[in-house]
Amino acid sequence: MSERQIGQLSFTDELVSDAARANATLQRVSGLVDWSSLEALLGGLRSGSMGAPGYPAIALFKALLLQQWYGLSDPALEEALVDRLSFRHFLGLSISDPVPDHSTLWRFREQLAKSGLAKRAFALITAQIETSGFVLKRGTLIDASLVRSAVNSPEPPNVPPPPDADGKPGSKLVRSPLDPDAAWTKKEGKYFFGYKAHVAMDQGSRIVRRAIFTAANVNDTVPADTLICGDEDTVYADKAYDSKARRTRLKALGIRDGIARRGNRWHEAGPWTVRRNELISRLRAPVEPLFALLKRTYRFARARHRGLVRNAAAFYLALAAMNLKRWTILHPA
Repeated sequence: MSERQIGQLSFTDELVSDAARANATLQRVSGLVDWSSLEALLGGLRSGSMGAPGYPAIALFKALLLQQWYGLSDPALEEALVDRLSFRHFLGLSISDPVPDHSTLWRFREQLAKSGLAKRAFALITAQIETSGFVLKRGTLIDASLVRSAVNSPEPPNVPPPPDADGKPGSKLVRSPLDPDAAWTKKEGKYFFGYKAHVAMDQGSRIVRRAIFTAANVNDTVPADTLICGDEDTVYADKAYDSKARRTRLKALGIRDGIARRGNRWHEAGPWTVRRNELISRLRAPVEPLFALLKRTYRFARARHRGLVRNAAAFYLALAAMNLKRWTILHPA
């Protein structure tokens, strides 16, 4: 299938170019990002229907970023691409180019999810931000937050599940036929059905460096080692992440241990431990506004789709958009 040739400017396009560049934020994003590396990553994805020329994958990826920043549905994004010169300019479309319709955008997002390239695109963008020197790597804040399923859940499990390997209460696997990848967990005495977003955020820049999206019943500590970047000075996390093995690993990596300690049935936390935990709590507090931003501004209070693959792709797209927006606003000109 052939690919559309876009961005061939006419005399009319030249006349409206100043208006198209009026959105300073989009113009700055365009200048900061090395789009060629993303284009190489996404180039194999197809978007057009059989026999119709497809849009360049990088243009469609940029469209999905616009969707994240402006809170648009697929039909609303299609309309905005028709109306807004700055959006066209960001995608590389001339005023005479046809815009991708909402079904094209949906198909591209599906391919992005199924291919696993959403996560790789997030990692590539984050690597570019790190290379720029914006990420200082003084500390990594690790945490997780629950994301409610997009569907109404079955009744919560009423039989106490068996404990996990650490002796903690486990989560009984009760699935929904409407969203079989979502799962139950229990937090603060309440049952919750859905997914869990795990992140590792840079302490100074507040750039999300690593992220994992799982079912809600995955214990916070399970993916924690994957979230440790290995080049930070300190790792900060709450008591859910405390383990002897993790402390040993951090020491071997030469990373300071900023994980809050938890007592046990044999040794209660002493005054020094309590004071240390309070200090760590204050240092890791900036990760909480990140989840608030993700859920309120980027519409992740509830999962947008059914299934882990689609929701994970939406999660990585949202984080990529968040990182780019922060980099654009705070990066020195």
